[in-house]
Amino acid sequence: MSILLIEAFYGGSHKQLVDLLQEEIEDCVLFTLPAKKWHWRARTAAVYFMQTVPASADYRILFASSVLNLTEIVALRPDLGKLKKVLYFHENQLIYPVQKCQERDFQYGYNQILSCLVADTVVFNSAYNMESFLSSIGKFMKLMPDHRPKCLEKIIRPKCQVLYFPVKFPDVSRFMPEHKLAHIKNMPGAKGNGTTCPFMSLPVQEKNNRTVGLTKNSNSDLMLFDYKTQTECCTPLQERLHNPLTTPKELTELTPSKCTSHCQEDQPQSTCNLCRTPGGLECQQKPLHIIWPHRWEHDKDPESFFKILLKMKQMELSFHVSVLGETFTHVPVIFSEAQKALGSSVLHWGYLPSKDEYFQVLCMADVVISTAKHEFFGVAMIEAVYCGCYPLCPKALVYPEIFPAEYLYSTPEQLFKRLRNFCKRPDIVRKHLYKGEMAQFSWAALRGKFRSLLTTEPKEDL
Repeated sequence: MSILLIEAFYGGSHKQLVDLLQEEIEDCVLFTLPAKKWHWRARTAAVYFMQTVPASADYRILFASSVLNLTEIVALRPDLGKLKKVLYFHENQLIYPVQKCQERDFQYGYNQILSCLVADTVVFNSAYNMESFLSSIGKFMKLMPDHRPKCLEKIIRPKCQVLYFPVKFPDVSRFMPEHKLAHIKNMPGAKGNGTTCPFMSLPVQEKNNRTVGLTKNSNSDLMLFDYKTQTECCTPLQERLHNPLTTPKELTELTPSKCTSHCQEDQPQSTCNLCRTPGGLECQQKPLHIIWPHRWEHDKDPESFFKILLKMKQMELSFHVSVLGETFTHVPVIFSEAQKALGSSVLHWGYLPSKDEYFQVLCMADVVISTAKHEFFGVAMIEAVYCGCYPLCPKALVYPEIFPAEYLYSTPEQLFKRLRNFCKRPDIVRKHLYKGEMAQFSWAALRGKFRSLLTTEPKEDL
């Protein structure tokens, strides 16, 4: 066990990354704290790991996210200070948005700067994350009343590099409606391997008896019906909206005999989206399906998103919406208000812990939206685009680095106009070929770089 992985906030993308590294790279051992009470993790995790991580002569590399105060753990455990120390930034506290300026705690950003000074290698999940952090150090340190340290950016920058967050894309082809399957074959970068997409040949993974990919030989509880059996399952919109909050599990438990009466009541992964009419034409008249798959917190700006949807609702535009993402202790009140106001337009509301169910929803959606005030990478957006969704993102933050210009908007009004047009002509979205490149964010493309990062020996003088 030569690689010591420490994650002080074991949830979301933090969990996704260290789980992937432990699964794919040999000789890793992982120590974690639950993804709760982030502020306390940042303040106190080092003392916990000081007592929890056993001493071992086998460790060669320490890999941790920037939630951990690396300076403290190195001081508390000198044996770990001798390792090659790799610090990974999912976000940075120097520009992380707060609701009120006085709420920003200087200590969190200061701890990250100290951790960079101690680390041997500092890795960021995007160029935006790296540059926004490094360029903010000088201004941030001016918050100190006096005796400010100088030239910290020059000291830290040579240690820094960008290594995109690696997404392990599962095979979602069996969840996709036919129009997506047809178009994804023509997506830039889709080549070879006999698959519909460069990522779709990646193996299914299961861990601790919890499915995190797709189940190849599933029983009825995880079954989607064969596309060819769905020739008679389209029902009127009124029936579809009769029970808009059917759960994914309830949906997938339907038998083919029940499909005619239930497939339109649905969750967004309803097999109705896969169906074809007896005349052989796709069900292109169904409303635009919009998805918002982000954390339910203020920095994702749900207020702007729901304001646009409610305006569309008032204009009697036809659309469906699925609001996914994790919730934490404090959920903005706008969510409960919006759910009630949107009424029958809601297809799904709430976090989906099963990756099967989550990817089914993504595959059945048409458009994925971000209204974020902060984003340093955006795994949820990339996963949705991989599942055939048309992305609409702010022309700011990390998004211009990830998505071509045509998928970016500058103002909420621009976002509203594009969604309004898509509601009137959803077939335009469903025929669209995504013009960006997803392969660069896949684990298949990044595996070698992460292996190199985690196989370098510690410095001899340590």
